[in-house]
Amino acid sequence: MTRRSYPPALREETVDELHGTTVPDPYRWLEDPESPATKEWLAAQAELFEAELKRRADFRERIAELLRSGSVGSPVWRGERRFFLRRAPDQEHAVLYTVDPGGEERVLVDPVALDPSGLTTLDSWQPDKEGRLLAYQISVGGDEESNLYVLDVETGERVEGPIDRCRYSPVAWLPGGEAFYYVRRLPPSEVPEGEEQYHRRVYLHRVGTSTDDDVMVFGDGLEKTNYYGVSVSRDGRWLSVSASRGTAPRNDLWIADLSASSPERPALVSVQEGVDAQTALHFGRDGRLYVFTDRDAPRARVCVTDPSRPGFEHWRDLIPEDPEAVLSDFAILDDLDRPVMLVLWTRHAISEITVHDLATGERIGEVPTPGLGTIGGIVERPEGGHEAWFSYTDNTTPPTVQRYDARTGETTLWATSPGAVEVPSVRTEQVVYRSADGTPVRMLVISRPDLEGPRPTILYGYGGFGISMTPGYSASILTWVEAGGVYAIAHLRGGGEEGEEWHRAGMLGNKQNVFDDFHAAAEHLIATGVTTPEMLGISGGSNGGLLVGAALTQRPDLYAAAVCIAPLLDMVRYEKFGLGATWNVEYGSAEIPEEFAWLWSYSPYHHVREGVAYPATLFAVFQNDTRVHPLHAWKMCAALQHAQAADRPILLRNEAEAGHSTRKVSKTVDLTADQLSFLAQHTGLGAALPAEGSSDTA
Repeated sequence: MTRRSYPPALREETVDELHGTTVPDPYRWLEDPESPATKEWLAAQAELFEAELKRRADFRERIAELLRSGSVGSPVWRGERRFFLRRAPDQEHAVLYTVDPGGEERVLVDPVALDPSGLTTLDSWQPDKEGRLLAYQISVGGDEESNLYVLDVETGERVEGPIDRCRYSPVAWLPGGEAFYYVRRLPPSEVPEGEEQYHRRVYLHRVGTSTDDDVMVFGDGLEKTNYYGVSVSRDGRWLSVSASRGTAPRNDLWIADLSASSPERPALVSVQEGVDAQTALHFGRDGRLYVFTDRDAPRARVCVTDPSRPGFEHWRDLIPEDPEAVLSDFAILDDLDRPVMLVLWTRHAISEITVHDLATGERIGEVPTPGLGTIGGIVERPEGGHEAWFSYTDNTTPPTVQRYDARTGETTLWATSPGAVEVPSVRTEQVVYRSADGTPVRMLVISRPDLEGPRPTILYGYGGFGISMTPGYSASILTWVEAGGVYAIAHLRGGGEEGEEWHRAGMLGNKQNVFDDFHAAAEHLIATGVTTPEMLGISGGSNGGLLVGAALTQRPDLYAAAVCIAPLLDMVRYEKFGLGATWNVEYGSAEIPEEFAWLWSYSPYHHVREGVAYPATLFAVFQNDTRVHPLHAWKMCAALQHAQAADRPILLRNEAEAGHSTRKVSKTVDLTADQLSFLAQHTGLGAALPAEGSSDTA
């Protein structure tokens, strides 16, 4: 077996002693992206990547064609004016539109008009309560460092901004559009070096004034990694503020009556503090306070109380916890003889909506939905009514918007993605398998109905942060399946498919459960004849990249190929880079002996062993990623290239002017084509895609 020649990478004798454990780090020099040695190594890796990868054009063409479906988002109403996102087939980004009360549709924010290079992204937006002003946030090059602007909806002119340091900031308007609450980081000069990404505060800003005059209303002296939420009730009376340490699945929560205290100095009253639960509030038009919580209900419930008595002891169940389905959203329709609450559930990752009496919570019906797919939240008019809107997608349906009329009980198609595409016919099955400890785990298996196994297969997973893997339109999945492969998505512990207990069964000291679930998914696919180890590839990004890194180091015999995207891989030092410190509530901290032991037990970078036959592996990272620094993949790539005993390549795709999340469509096409090409190359997927107009297109 011939060993491949890789770009030279110096192995240094860098070692740390942590809690009595020797921790080697031979490639720590790759943590410095500006060093000449790192730049030289990255340039050589880019040449190797281009020389090794084949077949990209076939996949790129089909992926681009399927993405010509475009997309459309649910409407946000302000009186008779509505706002929504839509991406046309040839557009690089979705565009924000408004429809005037008279029916005229106008562009409000077009990222490409702002920046023809396509590197500017629209991160978030929020109209004021009257629909006259719009706050929106944009960032450049994928860095997610949002600047906040305000524009006049009628004229389209900017009236405010840029306000910097607004990453992940909510915007809560006061009535009249004269002021809003928002979240902003402290200036770098006011925080310790290396902590510039943290130290958020809640401010009140009055439109037309300098941000130097903004009033800090919350957050001073609290945990540096806190994220804050802020909202104001439709009538402007009630302010709510939430705080969570990093991405912890718990929050503290306060409310203030702004009719009894000033917006600059709200008299905040505690709803919950120091409680291991997540809670959110909705101030109803009927004067009741609706409490959405997983407190004493891991699959969530809705309670009611009086806003003047917001404490837990006054909560009364309206929609109790379901033993199987996870409650994820609700909306109130009250322009009816019998007002109702629509409740959105996910049952084993499939969405459904039920109808309940608003006064008693009694279930009185269900909302017709287009199929077994994913519903992305329910939208109502702020002033109430009898209509609701929700987005819908499944494995073969590009995003649509559906309208439900509570007077008739009917659901009708409201808006479709604007592009017409031929989508291949696929079969989706949900299977149940057993993990190493006997826990039943579900998995979606997507394939062509005319082909039987074993077939080249991609197994995808995430398993973290309570995030659910639900069905959705994916050009990547459809392209792979159309070409003859199988695509499987495992609903691993650590995710949210079965509620908060499912999440916690895969976090902190339970993280190995996630990897065991993934290995068991692979073994099930092999045992049932779907695929073989020689035809099985794995894929995941971010926390899912950690999953892939752990999978290929723990069970290199089980997988032929791996694609590892924007991954966390050095779990001993992850807190020191990007937003890592906000995730120690999910993974643990190497500074704490017990938690270090958890991390050390699986940290992929530290479990690479010389002389092992590892799967063919592609690392894909992004130079402007401010969440997960690409150094994780750089170090792991160097370690695997040094250790690899098989004639299977270890490659690095290092992309400039791109970040962790949103990017322009053409960059998505290129990235996806490269991933599928690599996996096809090393799982044996046939070189030719089905001819246009073949029998397996719908």
